[in-house]
Amino acid sequence: MRPVPAGPVFAAATDGVARVGTGEDAVFIGGRFDFGERARELLLDVLPPVIHVPGRTAEAATVRWALEQIDAELRDRSLASTLVTEHLALVMLIHLLRLHLAGAGPGAVSGWMAGLTDPVVAPALRAMHARPAHAWTVAELAGAAAVSRSTLAARFKRTVGQSPLDYLTGWRIELATDRLRRGDDTVAMIARKVGYGSESALSNAFKRVTGASPREYRRRISSGGGGQIANAADGGYRPRT
Repeated sequence: MRPVPAGPVFAAATDGVARVGTGEDAVFIGGRFDFGERARELLLDVLPPVIHVPGRTAEAATVRWALEQIDAELRDRSLASTLVTEHLALVMLIHLLRLHLAGAGPGAVSGWMAGLTDPVVAPALRAMHARPAHAWTVAELAGAAAVSRSTLAARFKRTVGQSPLDYLTGWRIELATDRLRRGDDTVAMIARKVGYGSESALSNAFKRVTGASPREYRRRISSGGGGQIANAADGGYRPRT
């Protein structure tokens, strides 16, 4: 069949359903996730353009079930069907990511996602994510991973692309930017929650990482000027407007 532009078809959708032609000889279910710039760079930049789950594999069962449920919700339009389909789509996304990580060969995934699948690095990452405000040392993180300091440092650098403490700094700044965007806590309060002993300590680290102070960042967000922070693949950070 001759292809037709998708834009007008989607624009003419009714209740989330778009139709092409007549009849139902073939039914396609499509969807999309909208990510902010931070999430795009942290998640999507380390994924391939396409993740293929062969339909005959056992791993496809959960994805198939989610699609069938989404199809039923879209057809029946039952109470809260939009909310249900959104949650089903999220479940499907998580399973797709799991399948990709489980099936990816060595070196196929990089950055923090690779770390989450590494038996040595993952415990250290989980520890930092669970207690970002703790004054972590490499020795403590190595203890969480049950390896030596030198083993963790080398494995972490090779897998994630930065040292454990550099990653911790980036994670704390990521948490701080989220609090600056979403809440009205003072900079001093945010500093304590993400692991800095004072407002000035957070401000110095924040400016070193992002190029802007926390107050400047918050003003930029409030004025609608953007201000997302991009995480470079090599572990560097740079301001984005």
